[in-house]
Amino acid sequence: MSDWAGIAWLVVLLVANAFFVGAEFAVISARRSQIEPLAEKGSRSAKTALWAMEHATLMLATCQLGITICSLLILNVSEPAIHHLLAVPLEAIGLPYAVVDVTGFVIALLLVSYLHVVFGEMVPKNLAFSLPDRAVLLLAPPLVFVSRVFHPIIVALNWIANHVVRLFRVEPKDEAASTFTLDEVATIVNQSRMEGVLDDASGAVAMAVEFTDKKAKDVAVPLSELVTLPEHTTPDEIERAVARHGFSRYVIVDDEGMPLGYVHLKDVLRAAEGPDAEATVDAPIKPKRIHHMIPIGEATDLEDALALMRRSSRHLAQVRDSAGETTAVLFLEDIIEELVGEVHDATRRL
Repeated sequence: MSDWAGIAWLVVLLVANAFFVGAEFAVISARRSQIEPLAEKGSRSAKTALWAMEHATLMLATCQLGITICSLLILNVSEPAIHHLLAVPLEAIGLPYAVVDVTGFVIALLLVSYLHVVFGEMVPKNLAFSLPDRAVLLLAPPLVFVSRVFHPIIVALNWIANHVVRLFRVEPKDEAASTFTLDEVATIVNQSRMEGVLDDASGAVAMAVEFTDKKAKDVAVPLSELVTLPEHTTPDEIERAVARHGFSRYVIVDDEGMPLGYVHLKDVLRAAEGPDAEATVDAPIKPKRIHHMIPIGEATDLEDALALMRRSSRHLAQVRDSAGETTAVLFLEDIIEELVGEVHDATRRL
């Protein structure tokens, strides 16, 4: 092989090595959330990219095989060519043959190593890290093609590697993790806000993450902190309570202080209207004007509690412990405030 052919092969092998390095990092760095919409629209490269991401271990095995072969060939093909080309100017300056041979070898080795590390490894790696979604769309189709051409060899190598991994009591995975725990999502949100990537001035995203991790007991108001009214309360007493506390809803309790339901300010207004109106403001309100509170376990997820209260059209719910005893009252407004922040309503809840 001529010296210039060796140089040409050096360029080809550097490009091939860069391809495998870039493809390796693209497959493990790309986000499914960005690729899946493109695949649903019919993009063939996106569908191929998703397949590659779902078979990550096979793709990584293909990349490693390609990188290893390219690395070995780069040194064996290009070093002799560069060494021989350097010998001419080194001999021209009058260096002894032994010095020319050693000097040419060292310079050729350093030059090839530099080109290999910078252009064959670091540049494609940084590009794939910086543009993972675009990189995987571009590099996945040819990578999948190579993996199918050398399928038997790659499967065999991957099988051996997986068995070695199992010796360490670790179960190999075919796909890179694409799900996150709540703590991980919260960390991602905080980091994105700090870096200015996420505009969450109101804190809505952060509150939504925290919301899904809370239980009913975390938001409910203990019975001891409630402003309550007795079972046989009158419209006049409710009006005085509204004037004193400013709340629009009040929990009605029995003689032992246990919740029976709740009454709304509008019920007081209705009590003085229509054919079913109470005779006087001093007469106890009728039981039909007391709204029933649905029972919810204190360990119920706040998200599930919200769904239950919405389905039953109830603004208040009894929170019960494992023994079935009512320990607190959960307000729909409090749940909503956990999700979106403070709610300024024309009528205030308890």
